[in-house]
Amino acid sequence: MSVFVLALPAVAEEYIRSYHSEIRVAPNGELAVVETITVNAEGRNIRRGIFRDFPLTMQDAAGRTVRVGFDVVSVTRDGRPEPWQTESVTGGTRIIAGSQDVLLDYGEHTYVITYTTDRQIRFFDDHDELYWNVTGNGWQFRIANASARVTLPEGARITQTAAFTGAFGARERDATMSGNGNTAVFATTRTLGRQEGLTIVVGIPKGVIAAPSADQQRAWWLRDNMGLLIGFGGLVLVALYYGRSWLAVGRDPARGVMVPRWDAPDGISPALVNYIENKGFSGAGWTALSASALDLAVKGHVTLEDLDKSITIRRTDKHAEKALPVGQAALLQAVGGPGDALVIDKANGDRVQTVGASFRRAMEREHRGKYYRSNTGYVIGGIALSLLILGAVLIFGNLDPDMIAVLIVPTFFAVFFGIFAVNFGKAMRRKSSLASKFMMILMMGFFGFVAISTLSGIVVGLASELTGMDHWPIFVAVGGIVLLNVIFFFLMGAPTPLGRKMMDGIEGLRTYLTLAEKDRMNMAGAPQMSPQHFETLLPYAVALDVEKPWSRAFETWLATAAAGAVAAAYAPTWYSGHSIGNFGERIGGFSSSMADTIASTIPTPKSSSSSSGFGGGGFSGGGGGGGGGGGW
Repeated sequence: MSVFVLALPAVAEEYIRSYHSEIRVAPNGELAVVETITVNAEGRNIRRGIFRDFPLTMQDAAGRTVRVGFDVVSVTRDGRPEPWQTESVTGGTRIIAGSQDVLLDYGEHTYVITYTTDRQIRFFDDHDELYWNVTGNGWQFRIANASARVTLPEGARITQTAAFTGAFGARERDATMSGNGNTAVFATTRTLGRQEGLTIVVGIPKGVIAAPSADQQRAWWLRDNMGLLIGFGGLVLVALYYGRSWLAVGRDPARGVMVPRWDAPDGISPALVNYIENKGFSGAGWTALSASALDLAVKGHVTLEDLDKSITIRRTDKHAEKALPVGQAALLQAVGGPGDALVIDKANGDRVQTVGASFRRAMEREHRGKYYRSNTGYVIGGIALSLLILGAVLIFGNLDPDMIAVLIVPTFFAVFFGIFAVNFGKAMRRKSSLASKFMMILMMGFFGFVAISTLSGIVVGLASELTGMDHWPIFVAVGGIVLLNVIFFFLMGAPTPLGRKMMDGIEGLRTYLTLAEKDRMNMAGAPQMSPQHFETLLPYAVALDVEKPWSRAFETWLATAAAGAVAAAYAPTWYSGHSIGNFGERIGGFSSSMADTIASTIPTPKSSSSSSGFGGGGFSGGGGGGGGGGGW
């Protein structure tokens, strides 16, 4: 057995045999660095080459996180030029040495990476210093020997030195140091394990390195804060754009005096009442279609059969008037001739969808822009401006790749709070003036902005080990820009003067339909409740989503002595259901659920399926992503 073991070949290790860095400090503070890295490749992790990650931020003497410059000059392997490329990684850039098409020979290879970097000198009151992480603490291989030589400008003299070894945050000093004039040499005295490194400190007399000029400081400040300037400058610009646009075209005309009324303004159809009231169709247009079907039934053109889980709209032989509203004419045409029927159930979902589309197109063709202007061009302009600003943030904002992905967090919360603010304002619209409604939406939007700021701070804080907290303001700015677009997407549209007049009349009809019976009876000239009066206004009640109080009012009237024999004999010829019960209550429930019944018949869009991942298509870490460091 022992002979067999001795016969097995030893498994060679992939490691860094030596890591030497030559650092020359220029009088202006720029560093010229030459790193010579000798690795042993065995075709496992080091197959085509190595990569070197370099951070693009550091802390200055005041503890502020600043961005440094970095430029690769050349990369060689074994004395010959080596293909290389760079890519962004969290917190910095990655130099990838090697070619996808070339595999390394087993054994030792020496890489020389030459680069320049600036803003690495820290300026204190009594001295300046180079605080330099020679190797970095992220290598996946052990480093047998690490060394560095620092050379200051001619005539300078190094005042003091220090060196630290070990993992990030360690204070071990397993290194030798020697200085001679303007040169200091450092070398480790033990092997550095994986994720361990060598860091050096060199003291420099004041005046050797030129302190940055005011112009240089301003340029650096702009480089550090470019994302912040673009983000918040863009936020202000988008806010000014939308504010000016809203003042120009988005303000609703002043509301008129609301007077309760028992008919629709200008005799418009129930579907048009729904269209004007909601500045477009509510419930994807199915509420308006339901109200139209009820109106056609009341007028005797169709009958409605409520069959629990389906509804049948059947055409009668009554001749259609020429002046039939456009939506009702389209619906009647879709039902067919006398005796034909439109069955609304799952089996006929495709046909119902086609009928709904025809109904909406007919309404839109006749009424688009007449009562309400969406001002879409202004919204598109705001979105385009916002996308331009967000693109500039991504390009010039110095965001790490991981942080770019996390931008989905403020975006999500901006959409959520924006929709919440608008819906809250809509809920208050019948109880408040126009100015109050607008201020309420902006107030809720402001609270949403504060919430986005807080949540973004939490998210960035969770990732701060890699990137620091300097990205937090950019997250807030991005969230604010998205929030403005969501809010003004709803606010920019406005009724036309005719639309505003119609909305006042519609509000009067709504008020009448929801009044208590005693208040309705006290109105001068108001018609007495009767089956005909109830049926005439029922489609409008459906369009305004107040069919239940209107049906309860009719049910209450049927129970009075005044109804007498009418109540006992009342049975509309246009409706039949599986359980007629108390008609007022029954028809109210049917009317309110009719739109939901229609919508439930529409086929669910088919989703595309992804390729198999075996055993159900899922696996840990699958679908993309991943990463590492060291060799490739």
